[in-house]
Amino acid sequence: MKLNIGETIKKLRKEREITQEEFAEILGVSCQSVSRWENNSCYPDIELIPTIAAFFGISTDKLMGVDEATGKKAVDRYLNDFQASISVGNIDKCIRIARAGVAEFPNNYALLNKLMYALFAAGDETGNIPDWKENMEKYDAEIVALGERIMKHCHDTQIKFEATDRLAFHHCEMGRKNIGRSIYETLPSIYNCRESAIWWALSEEERLPHTRKYIGKAYSTLSDALYKLMDLVSAEDALKVIEKMDALDRLIYDNNVPNYTWARSSMARHRAECYMRLNRYDEAIRQLKISAQMAMEFDNRPDELKTTSFLLGEKLYKKTNFETTDSRSLREILRDTWLAEKEFDAIRDTKEFIEILEQLN
Repeated sequence: MKLNIGETIKKLRKEREITQEEFAEILGVSCQSVSRWENNSCYPDIELIPTIAAFFGISTDKLMGVDEATGKKAVDRYLNDFQASISVGNIDKCIRIARAGVAEFPNNYALLNKLMYALFAAGDETGNIPDWKENMEKYDAEIVALGERIMKHCHDTQIKFEATDRLAFHHCEMGRKNIGRSIYETLPSIYNCRESAIWWALSEEERLPHTRKYIGKAYSTLSDALYKLMDLVSAEDALKVIEKMDALDRLIYDNNVPNYTWARSSMARHRAECYMRLNRYDEAIRQLKISAQMAMEFDNRPDELKTTSFLLGEKLYKKTNFETTDSRSLREILRDTWLAEKEFDAIRDTKEFIEILEQLN
């Protein structure tokens, strides 16, 4: 895409009746730099683009001479391609798509955030990325630079806080917990979140769909907290936590909990691990059979599926909305990773366990 930054700067500068020398002094660059921009010999440094756009009171897209409608379509295409790739765990392709998008739209924070996400995901040890450890080191500085840039300049609070959260986690993963913690502490409290506070400003027509969406997010947050609790307690108490999670699911979905989710298969597998630690092998086998069945249902789920419940209303689940760093099917992950854990060694040679493996094949 041809950028028209120089022509736009020249036009706006003259409208403001500012000389090249004055404009250069304002930006802290040489007069020769401004002249080269306006002659289309080169572009301004990428870090200057937001400053120049803000000075003239225009968007960065407008500064670069991009037609906003055309630009939005192109950005949406990159974002859709990215989502399609992350839904099947193709992280290398995600990086290529995000880099191409940023090359074309260097100041689009949605694309910068996706690039940061893809580079971060490339270092996920839980996926099937052979070079995950090397990627953590290779992309460390770039992840930090992208995160700090988004935190400093992005005005979209959703993107800004998402990148802030990811940057803090990355620092913790890299052994810089003190930096990560200081960044985490800049995030707003759950009690001051937009979803809760904005209710008072909504119209009557907006309140019901908003409240149901808020319930869905609160459900996800509570489920995440319960998963974390499960890892901190004994096997016996972990089973109690899982029972609470089951009860929460039944409450949310009116006792009609869908089995085609990754979490349902994972929960059954966690139950099996707890039973193994308690030497309750028959119950562990029963849970592994459930996990295997749910894994197959997940892998064979339709591209789109609608559900209806009293608390959530009608929800549309799209296959491409799923995000993973593992390109394998859930059956393969269950067979080759989860069931390979040492917790299952005591039943590994039993007829029932072997039958489960064969079923997953």
